[in-house]
Amino acid sequence: MNDTRTIDNDTLLGEICLQLSQGKKVRLRAKGNSMRPFIHGSKDILLLAPSDCLRKGDVVLARIDEKRYVIHRIIGIRGEKITLMGEGNLYGKEECSRSDVFGIVESVIHNGKACDFTSSSSHIMAIAWRMLLPIRRAKTKIINLIEKR
Repeated sequence: MNDTRTIDNDTLLGEICLQLSQGKKVRLRAKGNSMRPFIHGSKDILLLAPSDCLRKGDVVLARIDEKRYVIHRIIGIRGEKITLMGEGNLYGKEECSRSDVFGIVESVIHNGKACDFTSSSSHIMAIAWRMLLPIRRAKTKIINLIEKR
């Protein structure tokens, strides 16, 4: 007998947001590749925590429209507006309001080892990765040109 249940993302993330709003921490297996190379989908475990203090460089769980959630890095804060971008994204950014940010990724468990995502060194690595964005875009364009041949 199989006791496995499948829960759609909207239901799961809605419940996680509820738990975070109640002050609880939540562990979640990462999904997708939008945060590579810092978070590996299907492999890494994220420890999410409630956070009242958001800062540029934090990785957060946010709702970017009525039913779509992302775990992306804050790249800008202007008043109530938060701009997010996944590390693996070359162009795509999202915007949400502060009230649509439900929690912060405190740490990531990768290959059994926990990495503190709120540390200064983590933020510095993310800044360096973001500074490489023009090079990453150029590399992708070159690869696409080669593949079209």
